Amino acid sequence: MADEDPNAKVECEDVPAKEEETEATEPGQNDVADEVQKDKRADSSWSAPILSFARKATETLSSAGLKGSDTSQHTSDPLKTAAVKDPMVVERSNLLSMMKLSIKVLIQSSLSLGRTLDSEYPPLQQFFVVLEHCLKHGLKVRKTFIGQNKSIWAPLELIEKLCPESADISTSVRDMPGIKTGLGRARAWLHLALMQKKIADYMKELINRRELLGEFYEPGALIMEEEGAVIVGMLVGLNLIDANLCVKGEDLDSQVGVIDFSMYLKDPQATETTQDDSKMTAILDQKHYIEELNRHLSCTVTDLQAKMDSLEKTNSKLIEELTAATDRINALREEQEQLKQENAHILQTSQRKEEVTLQDSQLELETYRQTRQGLDEMYSVVWKQYKEEKRIRQELQKELELQIGLKQEMEVAMKLLEKDTHEKQDTLVALRQQLDQVKNLNLQMFNKAQESDRVAQKKEEDMERLEKKMIQMEAAMKELEQRLQNSENVRKNTDESQNELRSEMKGKVNALQKRLTDLDTLRAGLESELSTEKEQRQNMQRELHREQDNSAELRTQLQQLQGLQMELLDLRQEKKQLQQLCEEQEQALQEMGLHLSQSKLKMEDFKEVNKALKGHAWLKDDEATRCKQCQKEFSISRRKHHCRNCGDIYCNSCSSNELALPSYPRPVRVCDICHSLLLQRSSIRS
Repeated sequence: MADEDPNAKVECEDVPAKEEETEATEPGQNDVADEVQKDKRADSSWSAPILSFARKATETLSSAGLKGSDTSQHTSDPLKTAAVKDPMVVERSNLLSMMKLSIKVLIQSSLSLGRTLDSEYPPLQQFFVVLEHCLKHGLKVRKTFIGQNKSIWAPLELIEKLCPESADISTSVRDMPGIKTGLGRARAWLHLALMQKKIADYMKELINRRELLGEFYEPGALIMEEEGAVIVGMLVGLNLIDANLCVKGEDLDSQVGVIDFSMYLKDPQATETTQDDSKMTAILDQKHYIEELNRHLSCTVTDLQAKMDSLEKTNSKLIEELTAATDRINALREEQEQLKQENAHILQTSQRKEEVTLQDSQLELETYRQTRQGLDEMYSVVWKQYKEEKRIRQELQKELELQIGLKQEMEVAMKLLEKDTHEKQDTLVALRQQLDQVKNLNLQMFNKAQESDRVAQKKEEDMERLEKKMIQMEAAMKELEQRLQNSENVRKNTDESQNELRSEMKGKVNALQKRLTDLDTLRAGLESELSTEKEQRQNMQRELHREQDNSAELRTQLQQLQGLQMELLDLRQEKKQLQQLCEEQEQALQEMGLHLSQSKLKMEDFKEVNKALKGHAWLKDDEATRCKQCQKEFSISRRKHHCRNCGDIYCNSCSSNELALPSYPRPVRVCDICHSLLLQRSSIRS
């Protein structure tokens, strides 16, 4: 490493910078001369240390092969032990120097060749061999059931997880039928990564995750140390190379990775090239770079055109959707207005109905209150009559008690009147008939009292008391029969009293029946009124439910209209965004068109420079017998004239134009073809 020239090292690492400089500055003869001098310096600087690098590589490889067998000799010789004290460091430095050599030779040879590289190109093959040795350095041996396995495919598989862009490469490598070993897969992966021009990016992602590489490499390995980062920086320069490698047809499993040092042991005098070759390499470099730029620009233009087509289609679709949405919105607005009118009409009708129903309900409440007051008055009158009947019954009970006392007195007289009983049996039969009639009347009154109890539940208790009293009256009548049997005198008195009582009871029963019938009629009327009120209330409730349903439907429709309005706003915003995108893309297309026009102008300038460098062929008068444009033969009248731009010979009519050229101070004769081309260029530049 000490024999290296620092200028050569800077030249190797700054290849992309040189390409940028050639891109930024316009090509000229002075720049071409400077590049030629730089290439000569680089060749002279790199030709000197090639032998030292080869010697170091052979020493390290030989020392690594004999490290395990001759340990006794190392201990005996102190100089050898000092040289092979740390073999990993020496191997790393030698591999780094070989990698620099292989990359430098590959870049220089590819630039001088000026075409895409194939798999049979020797510097490219040696580059892959050196890279394989660098990846194998410090690799751990994995023990399996079959045996020991030492392959670089395992660490390269980690790149698929770290960088998802490499998934296509790894899957295509796994699917290849002719590759069976891990080493073959790793070689195929390296070939594909170089063609993709991303080998430096992938290796950078791998080296940044050294904690994962610890599973596959030993601590002193080249990839685990700083030399790995240096190699990744050198691999960036390979992005200038265009390679077309056929991986399927090659036998990558059985290839032997041996470094050929004869390629790097060149004579410095033989490596020197002429000035014309250096100029051609510089022009070819610029040509390749411009072709790449044009290719990228054409790809971007096609992508932008496709995007513009898709955006135009989406814009037309969105316009159609907007028209349909506006039609829908107009229809919905009309429906909304109709619904609003219907809603206002329904609200007015409902308010009117509510007012009418309120008035009717107030009138019904007043009538109900009046009927309730009349019923209360009737009930108070009936209650008073009931109290009077109670009082009369109490008086009757007192009279019965008096009669019982008379009965006791009459018992003594009955003993005396037993003889008259047989004569008076006929009278007793008649009295029995009368008693039966009274019983029937009592039964009828009892039935009527039960019916009145069903109608008015409040009077049930009173009627039960009346029934008890009637039973007592029946018992009293039985006692009277006995008394009548005992004495006729007492019968006469009792007959008169009973007739009076019967007449009074009949009058009272008739009055009660009339009152009960009146109460029944009142109850029936009230029940009918209540049923009509219930029906009216049910009808009102149904109408209210309908109005509530209508209002709910109107609210839902209003909510839907609000949602449609929000969708309209969203669509308008999307339309604005799409319009902005269209404007931005149109601006980008305009900018790309300007870049393309500038690149075309640069290409034409490069062609002119190339022509200037090659030199126009000035035809001699003897070589041309006809005009190059009209193909008419020259004669004494049709004389020969040279075009000062292209150097060909034309007739006077085909070369009657004059233009100012940079190599002539005054306007000179130019042919029609060159005249049109030069005018087009001047118009484009202006």
